[in-house]
Amino acid sequence: MVRIYLIAEIAQLPAARAALSSLPRGAAAIQLRDKSVSARTLLAAAGPLISFARPLGIPVLINDRVDVALAAGADGVHLPAHGLSLRDARALLGPQALIGISCHSAEDMGRANGADFCVFGPVFETPGKQAQGLAALTRAARATALPVLALGGVDATNATTCIDAGARGAACIRAVLTARDPAAAAVALWKSVQA
Repeated sequence: MVRIYLIAEIAQLPAARAALSSLPRGAAAIQLRDKSVSARTLLAAAGPLISFARPLGIPVLINDRVDVALAAGADGVHLPAHGLSLRDARALLGPQALIGISCHSAEDMGRANGADFCVFGPVFETPGKQAQGLAALTRAARATALPVLALGGVDATNATTCIDAGARGAACIRAVLTARDPAAAAVALWKSVQA
């Protein structure tokens, strides 16, 4: 199971490539999420991303769009809280596909059964979203046997506390993709979740 899960919009893909190239094989996956673009644009971006990621052993998941994931030959899909049902996504993608799911409470974890992992957050404060905190992360991680990735304000300075609280890894956007040096930020985050 990956320990670093990058969530990138199309404009952030150059930073994502730099970050992913700096990490050990099997350490990371990437979710392509860009709600502002058409399916055609998302598909056009997914192809080159998959061509880059596959030789490095980096799974590529498409946010919410099973059709784009299938057309692009992506490794799977990430389902937001109000997206397609997990059962329907699994029926369309098959048993080999990776499926991640967003969860926001311990009670929410029940709907993750059948997924490969879940992303819980926001753990810490993020723009426009209130932190749920480490105690909520612990409750969520205890409510499922699935690997839980902590999201929301997670960076190299606090990722270890998320691991201590029960997370298996960190999901992030800003901590790596908006850093001055995305490769260095990715390595620092990797070291933090490994500590």
